[in-house]
Amino acid sequence: MKNIDLSELNDLDLNNIGQWPVVAKTILAIVVVAFVSYLVYYVLVSDKITTLEQEIAREVKLKTDYEAKYYVSANLELFREQMEEAEELFAKQIKRLPESHETPGLLDDITFVGTTSRLEFKKLNWQPEIQQKFYVELPIQVQVTGSYHDFGEFVSKISGLPRIVTLHDFSIAGTKAGMDGELTLTLQAKTYKYREAGK
Repeated sequence: MKNIDLSELNDLDLNNIGQWPVVAKTILAIVVVAFVSYLVYYVLVSDKITTLEQEIAREVKLKTDYEAKYYVSANLELFREQMEEAEELFAKQIKRLPESHETPGLLDDITFVGTTSRLEFKKLNWQPEIQQKFYVELPIQVQVTGSYHDFGEFVSKISGLPRIVTLHDFSIAGTKAGMDGELTLTLQAKTYKYREAGK
């Protein structure tokens, strides 16, 4: 095999490629093939790869959608039963919400529960209504004095009322009079009424 003389590469004439040494022709052929391959890939293949990747992603999404719809259709009867149960539960909960004419009676119920729990009421006031999307909050400011265990009994009895009443913003502090074991409980009770469409 003939030794490669790199000085031959310095005297190459672009107008006479046929006279170039074999090494130079080989290097040129490799460069041309690489360049043409890159152009073919860039012009013909790269767009197709991008399209293929998009179609693969679309296929995955369609399969996921199909599986979800198949699951729903296969369990349609079960979903209908669950929907009916949810509607029945919703109707029961709506019935537990006080009507407008029942809200004064709720104050009486809270007062009764508090006095039977040996608490003394310092405050029991309605606060402004808070309009929500599907319901109206009816907050009640409550302040009572008594023992810690009496507070627990009061909270327990509130949860047993036939109407929905939730308790928020608890604060327990010692009384100013400093009576032995007597505490002041301040909280906000909320009841709710259903907000009918268009109101």
